[in-house]
Amino acid sequence: MTAAAGGDRIEIRGLVAEAVHGVGEAERLSPQPFEVDLDLYLDLAAAAAADDLGATADYAAAVDAVMGVLRGRHRALLETLAEDMAAAVLADPRVEAVTVAVRKLAPPVPERLRSSGVRVTRRR
Repeated sequence: MTAAAGGDRIEIRGLVAEAVHGVGEAERLSPQPFEVDLDLYLDLAAAAAADDLGATADYAAAVDAVMGVLRGRHRALLETLAEDMAAAVLADPRVEAVTVAVRKLAPPVPERLRSSGVRVTRRR
């Protein structure tokens, strides 16, 4: 089984930051809290055997790539935000696939919600 088919992965959970994304006027003007989870799929056997960061994906670099997208230009849709984050993570040639979950922690709806979000999985 390849890593992208559901084997090895690096998990990054609960990356929280404020950013300006959304459709509504208030969302376009004021930062709101977002939360991101990432699953980076790649073969981890060589890194584990060698105990070598150079043989795996650097999760700090993945976080930096995602933060660059989150704090970058405005996106109206969470779908676009997640897609751009996935592309940024896949720029690392060691990553075979990535799952990105993006949530608004204070969605602009009249009902009480903990979050609203999207999840995408992209492969090379």
